[in-house]
This record gives sequence, C-alpha cells and structure tokens, in this order.
Amino acid sequence: MQPEHAGRRLDQVLAELLPAFSRSRLQAWIEQGRVLIDGRKPRPKDRVQGAEQVQVEPLIEASGDCVPQPIPLQVVFEDEHLIVVDKPAGLVVHPAAGHPDGTLQNALLHHDPRLDELPRCGIVHRLDKDTTGLMVVARSLLAHRSLVAQLKDRSVKRDYRALVAGMPSSVGRVDAPIGRHPTRRTAMAVVAGGRHAISDYSVLARYRRHSLLAVQLQTGRTHQIRVHMAHLRHPLVGDPLYGAGSRSALDVLSPELSLALRTFRRQALHAIGLGLAHPATGEPMHWQVPMAPDLAALCALLQQDVQAVAQ
Repeated sequence: MQPEHAGRRLDQVLAELLPAFSRSRLQAWIEQGRVLIDGRKPRPKDRVQGAEQVQVEPLIEASGDCVPQPIPLQVVFEDEHLIVVDKPAGLVVHPAAGHPDGTLQNALLHHDPRLDELPRCGIVHRLDKDTTGLMVVARSLLAHRSLVAQLKDRSVKRDYRALVAGMPSSVGRVDAPIGRHPTRRTAMAVVAGGRHAISDYSVLARYRRHSLLAVQLQTGRTHQIRVHMAHLRHPLVGDPLYGAGSRSALDVLSPELSLALRTFRRQALHAIGLGLAHPATGEPMHWQVPMAPDLAALCALLQQDVQAVAQ
C-alpha cells in the first residue's frame, strides 16, 4: 500500500491496484482469505493505513457467465500471446448491465475458447461502445501479467484521432483529474480529488468550425479524451454525453455538411495506433489501422467545404 491509499476501503484500493480483476472478484478473494494485510485476514470494508504489506493469492476460474458467439472480428495481429483487433462502433467490450451478450468478449471466446481461463477473457483495457479502433487482448497468463504491468507503468503507446468542435491551440496537454460527475450518474468529469489523468494532443487539420486532433493517452481513465476535450470546451463531434454545443454554428456550412455533422451518431473518436513490448520477447511492437470509414468520410466532407470556400 502507498500513503495516498490511507483511509480508503481495502476492496476499492485493490480494484485500483489490480485493474484486471473485477471488484466483486477481489471481494470474494478477501472473504475467502486469499488476501492478507500484514499477515492477517481483513474484510473488504476495512480501511487501509497506507503502509501495509499486501499478499494476494489469486484463484482464476473459468468465467462461465459469458458464452461464445459468432460475432465477426477484424483481427489485425495474433500469435500465442496476443490478439490485436480493430473494434467497430457499436460493439460493447464486455457484458454489463444492459448488454448481457453480443460483446467483444463473446466474440473473443468464439475465436479462442481458451480465453475463458484468463481474467476477463484476456481483456486488459477498454474502448467505449462507440469508439472504434485498436485493442490488445492477452492470450496467455504471461501476456496478461505483462500487459497489465505495461499499462500500469504507462509504457503502452495509444494514439487516437478525435474530431472536435472549434479551434484548439496547435499543441497542448490536458493535465486534469477525472472522477464521477457529481450529478450525472453515467458521466465522468474533471473534479477535484479525481484520478490523475493526462492527455497530449496536436492539431492535424483545421476546418472552418472543427479540428482533427492526434491525441496520445498518458493515463487511461474512463472517457478520458471525451472528458478532457469537453473540459477545454472543444467537445467531440457526435458525443451524446459530453458534446453539448458541438453542433453550434452549423448553419454557416453547406446543407450536406451540416446534415452529416448533425446525424453523426457516435463520438468521433478512433484508436488509430497501438504500441507495446511483446510479452514473451520484449520486442517493440506497433500497429496502425486506417481511420474508421464513417469518420474518414466526415473529415473528407469537412475538407471539401474548406476547399469550396477558398475557391
């Protein structure tokens, strides 16, 4: 435990330190005596002091609550340790309230049933339902441990493309803590006392009322890019949760472009690049995919609008 953990519930701290495991699973391990604090058996609700030694004896079981389903997967790379996929819009990563099946996890189990032996079927990070692009999945315990460690020490490189409203500065860094929104249950926000969050960005293209950004995540908080860009008052186009005001001033654009922007049905965010060290060899690996077709088409319309005005 670290000093910043002092005063918090044990199960909350473990969920932060061991993000690959659900809080319910960690609570079960605590209740089963698989977690020791300075040699004693604690309760999930016990408060930590911030200087204790923690010993965890994991029990990995087949999940049993997620069934294989023949959902198409766009596999970019795979070997005995890794699967890298290009996730489409509309695909939830793993089962949750309101999405009991039809998820990426169901698709992965159909692709390789042995993933059921790994925590969360090898899923070590997430993309929002309507964010497209690259995700890496562990295919072995060695890979799982390595990827979790790389994500924790921030050595995984994640490059995004984000179409935002307005004209942000050419380059910038957003260093602002993210936590639960104080009044909106499903939303996150920049809040005092939130978790440390850093996003770096640079402008790739400027249109008349919008900008295309390259964004690199230095941390991986829920909705991080969406929250940080909204915090800058440059929300993502199409974002249903954080995009208030992103459709302003569309009346100055062509009817075709204005309609395309108004009817873009998801946040305009794409995970275009992914880099990490191979879990078995340590070799640097990097993948890049084209921008999602719907986002590429919208950017093309925006560029055509710029050129039409210039003529």
